[in-house]
Amino acid sequence: MDNVLKISEAASIALHAIVYLADNKDHKLSNHEIASALKVSEAHLSKVLQRLSKAGMVESNRGPKGGFVLAKDPAEITLLQVYEAIEGPLPNSYCLLGSPICGGENCILGNLIKNLNREVREYMEKTRVADVTKVFSEEKEASCAS
Repeated sequence: MDNVLKISEAASIALHAIVYLADNKDHKLSNHEIASALKVSEAHLSKVLQRLSKAGMVESNRGPKGGFVLAKDPAEITLLQVYEAIEGPLPNSYCLLGSPICGGENCILGNLIKNLNREVREYMEKTRVADVTKVFSEEKEASCAS
């Protein structure tokens, strides 16, 4: 089943890559290592990491001992900053059609879209990368315990 919340593949890769880098902050990770861990295309990941580098969130070093590391403390990066580095400003859309035909007063879904968008924005604004770095560590522990 598709998700109601639609986030582009690039933004999803960016969010997961940043968290993965934060969870492995003690060493540089290659594009190949990150792509393998996230099960994503190396080419797509490379483009995403370039954008995150331009946004000042990721540093890259070339060569045999190169790789990617976070450029900032994970406690200083919000999920919204990561999302917006890839997609631009998170829209505040309140209508499925883009432009309300109801005048914005009597939506067939009531305030559902407005409330969902507000919740997503609030979550992404207040959640820092450091808050969610355990996601990959817990996954590793669960697979080892099986």
